[in-house]
Amino acid sequence: MEYQDLYDLHRQKLDKVHQRGHIMLENTYRIVIHVCIFNTNNKMLIQKRTAHKSSWPNMWDVSVGGHVLVNETSEAAAMRETKEELGIDIDLKNHCPILTNHFQNGFDDFYIVVKDVGEIKVQEDEVSEVTWASEQEILEMINCKTFIPYYTSFISLLFAMKDRIGLIQ
Repeated sequence: MEYQDLYDLHRQKLDKVHQRGHIMLENTYRIVIHVCIFNTNNKMLIQKRTAHKSSWPNMWDVSVGGHVLVNETSEAAAMRETKEELGIDIDLKNHCPILTNHFQNGFDDFYIVVKDVGEIKVQEDEVSEVTWASEQEILEMINCKTFIPYYTSFISLLFAMKDRIGLIQ
């Protein structure tokens, strides 16, 4: 069983926890993370979710996704999930997410890492396969409904932000 800290709308930690898979308490929010790993050939490492996943089974997604657990920071969760799902070590100490999206029951922190990785060892109960994909390939997968249906402009933003900090040229 996984437990997550709960936060208020302003991302202030509450003295409450949530058991994953249960209904969220009203006016509480959790934190999830995504890591987008790019190589120096301008391709993103993408993963295919396993068939038994409760959300988006058999769909392609960005490199890593997961939940921030009790007493864990967003950065620590991103490093842990990347190691668990792909067997890749990344260092995000003293890094903040490139952006955060607020969704109905939480905050979704997105990290970008540019790294040519060696061996990838997938966590077979969560990830069925991985591959490197260009922006255009991912947009085509979204159009074909084989990739989680992110806004195409969001995928383009991730590719545009991979070598930048902030939103001003």
